[in-house]
Amino acid sequence: MITLYGIKNCDTVKKARKWLEKNGIEYSFHDFRDDGMDPVPLAKWLKEAGWENVLNRRSTSWRALTDEQKTKMDNALALTLASETPTLIKRPVTESAGQTRFGFKENEFSELLLKGNN
Repeated sequence: MITLYGIKNCDTVKKARKWLEKNGIEYSFHDFRDDGMDPVPLAKWLKEAGWENVLNRRSTSWRALTDEQKTKMDNALALTLASETPTLIKRPVTESAGQTRFGFKENEFSELLLKGNN
């Protein structure tokens, strides 16, 4: 089963959802704002990919952090901050067949989801 994490009004999440629907791929959607963010999958993502790949450093949520928070950022601080402010997480996050991807690139979705990996 595919789980797509994000925010329903995010343009990139909308593109990913539209792509999944166009390709007839079933998925469950977890909205960070409506459903919150469980620290267990977040901790797993941080351990596997590192905060540099999990957090969106171009987001308004990142820009709202203090310079000290940005300078001292590590996986532990990222876990705390992203649990409190899930809009810090790069969107969408896609989990399928034990693999996790951050962001949406059509070619990566095709590779991950259309080549028998789901």
